[in-house]
Amino acid sequence: MNAIKLVAVFAENKPGLLARVTKILADAGVNLRWVTIATSERFGVIKILADQGERAFASLKNHGLTVSLLDVLAVEVDDRPGSLHAVVDCLARRQINVENASGYVVQQRAVLLIEVKALAEAQQVLREQGLRVLSPEQMLNL
Repeated sequence: MNAIKLVAVFAENKPGLLARVTKILADAGVNLRWVTIATSERFGVIKILADQGERAFASLKNHGLTVSLLDVLAVEVDDRPGSLHAVVDCLARRQINVENASGYVVQQRAVLLIEVKALAEAQQVLREQGLRVLSPEQMLNL
């Protein structure tokens, strides 16, 4: 399976926390490739795609942060209207719920990161639809 590992940090939403996380990762020699932050008043989750996911996880955990590794799929789609719909529609038709998603465009390639519980089934469905599911190596080399 082509699961991408994201590092998820659960933490209190307060000034300086993000600076602490990024300092720990910088000191560990970890390069951040993508980051997203979601909060709900007092707490939040920082999700990170790093060039060295296991090292990032260990470094943050060793510094007392609540951290986990998440498996997600990276889907390359055309950078045009309707591409996101094509991905989520084929999953919805198979009753696969998208828990979280984010996307970006790099070098004229649109990439969608999706979190689903049925990872293997989602990957199969996406490939059956002719969509390209990126490997961890392909993702980090964009």
